[in-house]
Amino acid sequence: MSPLDHRDAAAGTRAGGGAASNLMLRVASAAVLAPIAIGFAYVDGWLFLALCAAAAAGILWEWTRLVADRPDLRVLVPGLAALAAALLLTGFDQPGAAVAVIVIGAALAGGAMAAWPRRYPARNPMGWAVGGILYAGAAFLGPALLRSDPALGFAAVLYLSAIVWATDIFAFALGRAIGGPLLWPQVSPHKTWAGAIGGLIGGVAAGTLVAYASGIGGFAAIGVIAVLLSLLTQAGDLLESAVKRRFGAKDASHLIPGHGGLMDRLDGFLVAGFAALLIGLFRHGFAAPAQGLLVW
Repeated sequence: MSPLDHRDAAAGTRAGGGAASNLMLRVASAAVLAPIAIGFAYVDGWLFLALCAAAAAGILWEWTRLVADRPDLRVLVPGLAALAAALLLTGFDQPGAAVAVIVIGAALAGGAMAAWPRRYPARNPMGWAVGGILYAGAAFLGPALLRSDPALGFAAVLYLSAIVWATDIFAFALGRAIGGPLLWPQVSPHKTWAGAIGGLIGGVAAGTLVAYASGIGGFAAIGVIAVLLSLLTQAGDLLESAVKRRFGAKDASHLIPGHGGLMDRLDGFLVAGFAALLIGLFRHGFAAPAQGLLVW
């Protein structure tokens, strides 16, 4: 569950106390996890790639557990093999091949579903299997390939992280403080328009400040991209909320105190990060995706 969620004050004192406790868990978890992630990104190399791959593997495990009621080896085996291969290929400067093995892993999972059909709690199990590996693959490829740019890779990761984290923080704070009409009640009963707008403002401001501090010009373009990435952060959160609602789950897992699982914590980052990568690839290709994202 993203910080876009807030508790309805009408739920009473007990619910408010639970929300406050949950907020403290979120703050404590973020205080530990954020410096670790930034530190790994600064060091770069195999350490950062291993962190990205481990997060993607955890997301894939949570996905299969969510949509199949249990870890499904027909998805996990090709998916984890594809993520491991993508890690190695990225580390040896073969980003195109890394993308290809993720697609191949998804295709193999779909084929395994067709070859060994068994009872599955979701309709279209092949689609969920393929989608899970592509979803986890995007979680790896976005930050890993952006950071691989030797000139601006670290700045791109900081820019992306600032937008995502500020979007979440401001949305959570303003959603709780202001309340008001719900953003999309059929998908999430707690996200409000006030939180969404507050998150957008906070995300754009944070991203622009990071770009300025990094000595990157072209603030009009940087601001427009920040708007897009902040909106996609919130769209990623809604997508994950829709998947959880489809399968009757509150959290993807209970791995991170106060945050649920990796999918709950990285849903917005995953979508925004992959979109940032696509922008960079469209402009400068695999050689310099971070420059393609930031230099205008």
